[in-house]
Amino acid sequence: MITDGFLFLGVLLALAAVIVFCEKRSRYKFFRYVPGFVLMYIVTALLNTVGAFGQSDDVVDLGSGVQDALLPAMILLLLFQCDVRKIIKLGPKLLLTYVVTAFSIFVGFVVAYLILHSVLDPEAWKALGALSASWTGGSANMVAVQSILQAPQDVFGYVLIVDTIVYSVWLLVMFGSVSISDKFNAWTKADTRYLDVHSNAEEGPAQKPIDLVSLICVIGFSIFISSAATKVGELLPEIGVVVTSSTWTILIVSVLGLVIGSTKLGNVAGSSEIAMVMLYLIIGIIASQSDFASLGQAPLYLVAGVIVMIVHIGIVVVYAKLTRTELFSLAVASTANIGGIASAPVVASAFNRQLVPVGVLFALIGAFAGTFFGLMTAQVLSVL
Repeated sequence: MITDGFLFLGVLLALAAVIVFCEKRSRYKFFRYVPGFVLMYIVTALLNTVGAFGQSDDVVDLGSGVQDALLPAMILLLLFQCDVRKIIKLGPKLLLTYVVTAFSIFVGFVVAYLILHSVLDPEAWKALGALSASWTGGSANMVAVQSILQAPQDVFGYVLIVDTIVYSVWLLVMFGSVSISDKFNAWTKADTRYLDVHSNAEEGPAQKPIDLVSLICVIGFSIFISSAATKVGELLPEIGVVVTSSTWTILIVSVLGLVIGSTKLGNVAGSSEIAMVMLYLIIGIIASQSDFASLGQAPLYLVAGVIVMIVHIGIVVVYAKLTRTELFSLAVASTANIGGIASAPVVASAFNRQLVPVGVLFALIGAFAGTFFGLMTAQVLSVL
C-alpha cells in the first residue's frame, strides 16, 4: 500500500506515461473507443479499489494541492488554441446550430434528473453537472466542474463510465450518419452552399517546434497565472452553491486563456502538450479516491445518460426540420459537444475533409463554454 505522497505522484505519472505511449505509438483500435485519459481513470480507480493507495494525510494533502495548482493552469493552456475571431467567422447559422445542440443537452439533463432524482445519490446533481460539462465541452471541463462542486468520487466514477459508453456509441452513430446525409438533407430541404465558404477557410499559422524556451515559458507562466488567479478568486464573494472561489478562479483563467488565444502568444509551442500532461495527472488524482466496489448504482446513471441523448436527438431533429439545417453541421456540433476536440474534426473529415476547421472551431467553443454550461446545469439541478 502506497502512503507516501511523492511515491503516489510518481506512480500516477508513470502510469500516464505508459498509457500515452501505448495510445500514441500503437495502432490498437481499443484506443479509438476508449480514450487514454478514460483508461487512466479506470486503471487508477482499480488500483485504489484493490487497496494499492492508502488514504494517508500525505497522499490526500499532496494530491489535493497538486490538483488545485494544476487545474487553472491546464484550462488556461487549453484555451490558447481558441481564437474568438475564427469562431465569429463561422457565421450565424453554424453558431446557432452549435448553441441548439448544447442547449438540447442541457434540457436532456433536466428531464433525466426530474425522472430519476428520487433514486439517485443526494449529491448526484454535482456529478451530472460535471457530466454535462463534458458533453458540452470536454474532459478538462468535466474535471473543472468536479473540482469546483466536489462531487462524491464514487458517483463521479459512475458518470465517467457513462461518459465513456455513450461517447463510444454516439461516435459510431455519427460516423454511420454520413451514409444517410443526402437523404436527411433532402428531408430537411437543407441548402448546403454556405458550407463552401468555410471549406476554403485558411488554416492558422504553423506552430514552432517545442524547445526549452517554449517549455519553461509555458510551465512557468501558466503556474504563476494559476496561483495569482486563485488568490484573486479567494477575495471575490461567493454566490449560491455554485459560484465559489474556485468558480471565480476558473472564470479568470478562462477569460485570460481566451484573450491570449486571440493573440500571437496563443501559438506558443508546447501549450497543448503540457496541458494534456496536467490533465492526466489531475484525472489520476481524482480516480485515486474512487472505489469500483460500489458500481451497483452505475446502471441508474447510464439510464440518465440515455434519456439525455434521446432528448438531444429529438430537439436537434426538430430544429433541423424547422430551419432546413443539413446533417453535417448537426453531426459535427453534436460530436463537438459529446466528444470534444479529439473527435469533432474526425467526424467533420468523414463528411468532407475541407470542413475539418469547422469541427475544430466547434470543439474550441466547447472548451471555453463547457465549464459554464456544466455549472449552469448543476445549479438548475440543485434546485429541482
